[in-house]
Amino acid sequence: MPLNLVLIADTHLPKRARKLPEQVWRAVEDADVVFHAGDWVEAALLDEFEHRSRRLLAVYGNNDGPDLRRRLPEAASTTLDGVRFAMVHETGQAKGRELRCEALYPDADVLVFGHSHIPWDTVSPGGLRLLNPGSPTDRRRQPACTFMEAVVDGGRLADVRLVEVRRD
Repeated sequence: MPLNLVLIADTHLPKRARKLPEQVWRAVEDADVVFHAGDWVEAALLDEFEHRSRRLLAVYGNNDGPDLRRRLPEAASTTLDGVRFAMVHETGQAKGRELRCEALYPDADVLVFGHSHIPWDTVSPGGLRLLNPGSPTDRRRQPACTFMEAVVDGGRLADVRLVEVRRD
């Protein structure tokens, strides 16, 4: 049975937006597993994700205070249908990211990260897939706010797509 995933990071509520767009909430509610790679800013948003998600894997980011850091780890991992996922907020500069992350996460097939608000989808020389979903609330220098959807099916990650967030 395929697992539908939502990957999200850098929500920054209520600093970058007052609320998440309904498009994002619908995706969260429809997903089998939701990954949030940090920078929540307020614990109330974590509460809402916990309420609306079937399963949530989450970490804290550099903009998250003590209340969120008490509830969330800096890094997390899980295995879904044989695919090994790791997640962290920051991975450092873009230059050398693939090799650096491959060394830091040798047991992962996929690394989900955030921080830059810039979507990223690459594969390291050793086969580690690196995914940054961007931000659904703060596009920075990007043409649109974004998140990612993906499917785990038959022991592999498939159908990874960047989703542009429409303004409500």
